[in-house]
Amino acid sequence: MLRITDAGTGEPTDVRPGLTRVHALVARADTSALRVLLVADVLARALELGGTPVVMVADPPAELRARADALGIRRAETDALGGGQILHVLGPEDPVADGIRVEVAPASGPAESAESSSAVRLALLAHPRSGPVDLDSGALTEAQETLARWRKTVALWANHPSKPIPEHVRQELRTAWEDDLDILAVLDVLRRLERADDVPDGARFESYAYADRLLGLELTREIGAWA
Repeated sequence: MLRITDAGTGEPTDVRPGLTRVHALVARADTSALRVLLVADVLARALELGGTPVVMVADPPAELRARADALGIRRAETDALGGGQILHVLGPEDPVADGIRVEVAPASGPAESAESSSAVRLALLAHPRSGPVDLDSGALTEAQETLARWRKTVALWANHPSKPIPEHVRQELRTAWEDDLDILAVLDVLRRLERADDVPDGARFESYAYADRLLGLELTREIGAWA
């Protein structure tokens, strides 16, 4: 079960099973608002991986919607009406909302012309949501290099016979994202697995593909491109 820190109380809160509405509060079109939408998207993915039905609710400006589309962030419903529990995803200066509040620190940069959508997504995910992040050229270059390496490696692993995800890897991944949506811990699991020569390549492929259902980084997109 996912446990999330409620910014309203500062206490960890279990998200009980059942229909859940993830409300992303975004009024501007800046990178901070984009980060709020991204956290809402990953939160919805985590809940769905645990079997919880999710409706994402947001009404972003058109410019922000276009940036979110480029990052693979799901389209949201604009109507907040309906049943189920509500999780509010918002910035620290946004109006206080009733219910569980998932707070996202500000983000700055890059200039829109410099954006690489996949690199931006990974660079944002690679920082704790509780701390501010500046997407400078160094952060984006590092993210792009990681993505290029992982996509090539995953494509090469895909050439080997498929093997089940090792149970300890599955548990490490789920424990990470169910513990306050700790994406950094998820990425750490993937980095360790990348170097784990004792795990069959087919199992490493399945593990990365499974984790990407949460991360949304298109890690399998280059399958067939590398022999």
